Amino acid sequence: MAQDNDLMAAAGDSLKGFFDMQSEALRAMTGGKGAESLPEALMAKGIDPAEMTEWAATAAQLQQLWLDFATHQAQAAAEKASQGGMAGANLLDPAQWLVISQSMLGHMPKGLFEASAKLAQDQMQLWTGMMQSFASGVTGGQASAAPEAAALPKSDRRFADPAWREHPAFLLLHQTYLMLADYFRKAVKGMDGLDKTKRQQLDFAVTALAEAMSPDNFLALNPVVLKRTMETKGANLVRGMQHLINDMKRGQLTHTDPDAFRLGENLAASPGKVVHETPLYQLIQYSPSTEEVLEVPLVIFPPWINRFYILDLTPKKSFIKWAVDQGISVFVVSWKSADESMAEVVWDDYIRAQIEAIDHVRARLDVPAVHTIGYCVAGTTLAATLAVLHRRGEADKVKSATFFTAQVDFEKSGDLKHFIDEGQLEMIGKLSSGQGYLDGRYLAATFNALRGRDLIWNYVVNNYLLGEDYPAFDLLHWNGDVTNLPAKWHQAYLRDLYRDNKLVVPDALEADGTPIDLTRVATPSFVQAGREDHIAPAESVWRITQHFSGPIEFLLAGSGHIAGVVNPPSAGKYQYWVGDSTAPSLKAFVESATEHPGSWWPHWLEWLHKQSDTRVAATGKRAPGGKGDTVIEDAPGRYVKAR
Repeated sequence: MAQDNDLMAAAGDSLKGFFDMQSEALRAMTGGKGAESLPEALMAKGIDPAEMTEWAATAAQLQQLWLDFATHQAQAAAEKASQGGMAGANLLDPAQWLVISQSMLGHMPKGLFEASAKLAQDQMQLWTGMMQSFASGVTGGQASAAPEAAALPKSDRRFADPAWREHPAFLLLHQTYLMLADYFRKAVKGMDGLDKTKRQQLDFAVTALAEAMSPDNFLALNPVVLKRTMETKGANLVRGMQHLINDMKRGQLTHTDPDAFRLGENLAASPGKVVHETPLYQLIQYSPSTEEVLEVPLVIFPPWINRFYILDLTPKKSFIKWAVDQGISVFVVSWKSADESMAEVVWDDYIRAQIEAIDHVRARLDVPAVHTIGYCVAGTTLAATLAVLHRRGEADKVKSATFFTAQVDFEKSGDLKHFIDEGQLEMIGKLSSGQGYLDGRYLAATFNALRGRDLIWNYVVNNYLLGEDYPAFDLLHWNGDVTNLPAKWHQAYLRDLYRDNKLVVPDALEADGTPIDLTRVATPSFVQAGREDHIAPAESVWRITQHFSGPIEFLLAGSGHIAGVVNPPSAGKYQYWVGDSTAPSLKAFVESATEHPGSWWPHWLEWLHKQSDTRVAATGKRAPGGKGDTVIEDAPGRYVKAR
């Protein structure tokens, strides 16, 4: 631990030095050590008494907002202390990503930071000298025109606004930043003595920290923000402060307008009924929209890491509505967000729940078998469920299985593996200690950190610095609608599957007293992967074809973990590839594959019809809530709304 602390201190000193150099360089490039900084000069230029009054009012508003927030936090801490808890022990704020990144710094050799800090200092001195020469060359003459973006040594969309090129200080600042960030990444690739896993972890951490250091994230270093501040007399900062305080109170970064969507109204609005309920899940059956339906119903198991309505967003994007409109009797499991009552819930409970849901649908509709879909972690669990059913001689309960971006072999499981070392597991254990569940905001921060530039810093700039209003975006609303996870299950899942990869070792794991051997699974399966998936990489998802023994149709979809799945035909977006599903590798599959434009959903439907195409009338219990049918409540049910 002492060594890790030393490394953390070295890293912190290096980053502090970088920020200090940014500030010093700006001062030097705008008038020398004793002159006003550029932001100060901008704010002082041309301010008349009336404007000064507006600025004073802005400052007062900012101060009052912060005082109100400090009072709120003090009251919350006192309340928590009075309940016997540690004040703030589990408070997750919008900077939770930093905890994640910092915990990985223990992997970083101290020498990297020392060398990087030295190089950063040398490079900044070089650029400062160039700037001073440029400034002296144009003194008293005509100002130089801002260069075109294409003419610069390095380009990045964060600095696309012309304001980054109109003043030499900001031009050199962002170009130097890009140069240094590139150096850090190349330094990692060139380091000796690191195994592949450590190198990947280090590369991920360096990238995350480089994104955090970007000058566009800071008020005083972002010319676009400075211009907006001058134009609005600081009103953008007041709005941004309110956004920041609201996010800190809720412990989570906001991505979209929180008032734009209502479950059951414009999200998760497909008509249906909750027909079964347990302490772990609700089972929703959707009302048919066709006179006839396929005899074999479909049971969808969404991931309990998120809310089920990712498959029932607005009507135009809803996979559930689309499937119902194709004449399928659709059931969906809505998992309960974990609370203290679920402290002892483990993976076995989710496998038993899947089997129970399958049996309930079979009994309700009086059918021998069902089609199934498992998305992400629920797909991993569905694979284990099928293995258990095969071992028990009950495989015929499932007619077919479809897997959306689901992994069973975690050797190539991507960036999430960077969060699965002993230090991370220990930190996760502390976050969930004493309450039996892991706060879903931690998971949201983790997934956001995987795409920090798009899901963290973009919103820091837009929401906090520019003070922009939140967009109304259904997918981002769902992304922020977090769920809690049972702590005991989550720890075992990370250790046994992600870290130790036991699921693909026959009989290394068991569930409900039954050993799990994936090689026994002969159920006809459809496997979908996303070409750009950073959560369940396509190469990792492909591995399922190497472990099941039954017929498999593999499909590679354009885009990633969400958009690659939620891609309705009406959107006309992306593409998909089909080829030789028996190929020895994903690379060989891609070489054999044919590209098709648009949504892959119709291709899946065609495959489903090949498994069984018998149809029956959509009457009786095929239409939930009819005469004589006892149901619990309307879809989407209570569980999805519980926070």
